[in-house]
Amino acid sequence: MTKNQDLYSEAKKLIPGGTQLLSKRPEMFLPNEWVNYYTEAKGCEVFDLEGRKYTDMISAGIGTCALGFADDDVNAVVKKAVDRGSMSSLNCCEEVELARLLTDLHPWSEMVRFTRCGGEALSVAVRIARAFSGKDKVLFCGYHGWHDWYISSNLASDKSLDGHLLPGLKPSGIPRQLLGTSVPFNYNNVEEFLELSKKYEDDVAAVVLETVRNSPPNKDFIDAIRKFTAEKSAVFIVDEVTSGFRLNVGGAHLIYNIEPDIAVFAKAMSNGYPMAAVVGKRKVMQAAQDSFISSTYWTERIGPTAALATIEKMKALDVPAHLVKAGKAVQDLWKEKADKYGIQIAVEGIYPLGHFQFLADNPLLYKTVFTKFMLSHGFLASTLYYASYAHKDNHIQGYADAVDETFSKMCSMSGSEMMSFINGNICHSGFKRLN
Repeated sequence: MTKNQDLYSEAKKLIPGGTQLLSKRPEMFLPNEWVNYYTEAKGCEVFDLEGRKYTDMISAGIGTCALGFADDDVNAVVKKAVDRGSMSSLNCCEEVELARLLTDLHPWSEMVRFTRCGGEALSVAVRIARAFSGKDKVLFCGYHGWHDWYISSNLASDKSLDGHLLPGLKPSGIPRQLLGTSVPFNYNNVEEFLELSKKYEDDVAAVVLETVRNSPPNKDFIDAIRKFTAEKSAVFIVDEVTSGFRLNVGGAHLIYNIEPDIAVFAKAMSNGYPMAAVVGKRKVMQAAQDSFISSTYWTERIGPTAALATIEKMKALDVPAHLVKAGKAVQDLWKEKADKYGIQIAVEGIYPLGHFQFLADNPLLYKTVFTKFMLSHGFLASTLYYASYAHKDNHIQGYADAVDETFSKMCSMSGSEMMSFINGNICHSGFKRLN
């Protein structure tokens, strides 16, 4: 791993935090031993700087490549778009075609604005909601990115966001004046939401909710949000950045019979090319014209072109059905292998976005050991699995065999043996400053 580790050592001197994305930071997986960098990625295979090949059974590009890395069909149309000019002084017609497709997939919607990543799309949605409502406060549930409107919740308490996927997110650099403008609540907790809605009833601009992550939404929970937002002219926003285009072609909210005012998409909709969409009802979306929401690279051609090709392929091949099948197979094998070797784990998540946790005194130690063993078997793996269309039966069987051997070794190891195995370098959890 010399080339990988040497380059990352240099990166930490040149790039604050070492990487652009916390979810790709090597310390989150296997400190000082993770692969770190790739030279080529195709299907579900990745090659590192040393020329070694790995099967990616971890996150499919942090959930972006649901078709698989460098999909031939998507790449073909993107290459044509590049050759014809990915940027111009005029607008690309593909964005109109994509807006039409997205509103057709979501019959409740009528208008669309585009960005190029999920976090900024959520910020656009919140800006539109505030412009529409004339109010400031946002009630939210789930993880929604790095922008000020969201992280400002931690101005009230450094632990405010700890239950929303990533603990330890400090609000450094966020104006104190935003204190109290964003307030969290817990998923499917009707009583907590009703208390907050009563407390802030006339001040709420938006309620922002991840449609689904670990458990399906309860009807009473959704009904309470919908009733409140309708009565108080607040905007109901569903965040489909992670859940979208995995359980179905479009938003998961359609499966659960949820009708929002705005839905936000990114990640899987364009298979690794930057693209995001804010889809909404006309009366709400028109408020975007009362606020300055504008960016040069939101007008480039590659993102919409990739999204159109990705969505059409998902429809033609029923990709979500494959993702559900593959995800279920992986969750089942986690449980089977853990039971076989007496390892206590808890498995959660919808099938295309599964994860498990070691029920041990030091779960991060177990996670790090698991990652190192799996890496030695040629798998990029951790305690999560994002399904990809590129994952076929042979990949899942090879992964199952590696998990079996890994658990068989782990079940007989003492804590001190595990620490020695990973050289005392336990993976990080949440956000930590790097030296």
